Amino acid sequence: MIDDDIIAAHQALANIVKSNVSAECQNWLEGVVQSSDSAKISQAFVMLPRKTGKLPVQLSDAQKVLINGLGIDYISSWTIDRLSRVYLLSALNTEEKDKWYSTIDRLFLSAEMNEAVALYSALPFLAHPEIWVKRCAEGIRSNIGSVLEAIMENNPYPSANLDEAAWNQLVLKAFFTEKDIKLIIGLDERANLALALTLTDYAKERWAAGREVNPQLWRLVAKFINAEIFEALKAGLQHYNQTEQRAIALAIAHSDYQPAKDYIHTFPELKIALADGQLNWDSF
Repeated sequence: MIDDDIIAAHQALANIVKSNVSAECQNWLEGVVQSSDSAKISQAFVMLPRKTGKLPVQLSDAQKVLINGLGIDYISSWTIDRLSRVYLLSALNTEEKDKWYSTIDRLFLSAEMNEAVALYSALPFLAHPEIWVKRCAEGIRSNIGSVLEAIMENNPYPSANLDEAAWNQLVLKAFFTEKDIKLIIGLDERANLALALTLTDYAKERWAAGREVNPQLWRLVAKFINAEIFEALKAGLQHYNQTEQRAIALAIAHSDYQPAKDYIHTFPELKIALADGQLNWDSF
């Protein structure tokens, strides 16, 4: 049984594709979608950009409302070839699980960069999400920036399906490769002690090398501040980087570790910044 949300998302994609491509392209694509020929589907996936073009997706007001209601408003930033490829893959959500799994898995094995971006973007739209966990985890090891962004940014699949170790690897690599941390879906919900400790060690390494620390890092440490982490925070507060200081102060404010809360009050500027209520993670 295919999940109702996946069916609704596929229908939304179909609607948007139809309004962004020519009638000729639409007829060709529908013929492919209705085909049960794996080779034909794979070939179409590869050649889609030549049929659709690569312009940014254009959305009507009604379509914006539709995708917002489905929680897939992030697709508004895609190009039409990327969206059409995801639509084609989502059309393979049949009860013939083994057949369509093999078709998509072969595409992963032979994908060039833009194809890989579309494949990882499609993960939230595919049935039986559990069978793609290994592929997603492998993708995190990629060194291609756009592929990593497709996995890490505005993609609900990783937080919903990866185990803690793979999730922590994703977040840590996002910091390493300077991705937009705020675009990682499930960031706060998947925060955990092991990740907090690893990120704290990473921060200490950057300080030792004379480098700045992304303030969003402390967002993931806040709930887990203990005596060990507090020592690192105290060292961080001695740096003359106001942004980092404020991020550490906000993390402490969100923690339950009283010694840290008491300590932050010895910094008048930080105490005032916290008191006025203007400091939040979106401000970094």
